[in-house]
Amino acid sequence: MKKAISIIALSAALVCMVCCKGRPGAGEGAENNSTAVVTAVDSTVNVKADSTAKAAVAELPEEPVFDIVTTMGIIKVKLYKNTPKHRDNFVKLVKEKFYNDILFHRVINGFMIQTGDPYTKDTAMVNFYGQGGPGYTIQAEFVKEYTHKKGALAAARKGDIANPKKASSGSQFYIVQDEVGCSHLDGQYTVFGETISGLDVIDRIAAVPTDPYDRPRRDVKILLIKPDDKANAAALAAN
Repeated sequence: MKKAISIIALSAALVCMVCCKGRPGAGEGAENNSTAVVTAVDSTVNVKADSTAKAAVAELPEEPVFDIVTTMGIIKVKLYKNTPKHRDNFVKLVKEKFYNDILFHRVINGFMIQTGDPYTKDTAMVNFYGQGGPGYTIQAEFVKEYTHKKGALAAARKGDIANPKKASSGSQFYIVQDEVGCSHLDGQYTVFGETISGLDVIDRIAAVPTDPYDRPRRDVKILLIKPDDKANAAALAAN
């Protein structure tokens, strides 16, 4: 059994965002009997997708396709039109190159792989990995048919006690590696996209050796995220 995760080195003043393999939000960084994914954001300010985010998707189809180019291969994903706040925010961050050179900072085989923390660009911040973000959260967008199937993209968030409205991190997200392991998260974390190719890459990342904090022992990095121009042009032409 993997150890439950708590970020012991952090000050008690830091609030952790937990996606727990048992009960989402359980413990808020405390020890428990489940495998946990601990993340956080710089601020608990709940914001709507702003005009910048909306402008970023103006020339894209309703469900744009992006290539997540990692050091272990390419994961091609499609964002959902029925989660527009998360879609627009993701597109905005991609255009800003926010995700370039960010690590997968939490990897749990049989569960998920997690990324999106800008602190992981700085090795001096290693004890704070999982705590970074753009300084805002996104309103939850739960859609019943969007489930934690293999390859699903979902937003990380703080636990229920500190975050009863289940607002999402402004940048941290995870990709489901095992549907069974993540099925209990349906309706608790916003699923805003899916993998359309590269499931094998997700499996390879999930299989890397990790330390007791579920951090890969060798860096697994997002080099960049870029729109799939061909797929997006075809989608626009079809409409």
